[in-house]
Amino acid sequence: MSSESTSRRRGPPASGPGSAVYGLGFIGAVVYHVQHAHTFGAGVLGVLKAIVWPAFLVYQLLRFLNR
Repeated sequence: MSSESTSRRRGPPASGPGSAVYGLGFIGAVVYHVQHAHTFGAGVLGVLKAIVWPAFLVYQLLRFLNR
């Protein structure tokens, strides 16, 4: 089989509905954390927390299910 006969996808990988959910969750988390920040440092920490919010969610869910 030659390399010409196999088709390769080119370009960026397709994004699914999970990307949209993560994106909306990220925006909501940033807004929430920045609104509740009293200092600039707390706002920066809020943005970092917004990036990893799914990890917090899964951790708390597994902790709840383990009881």
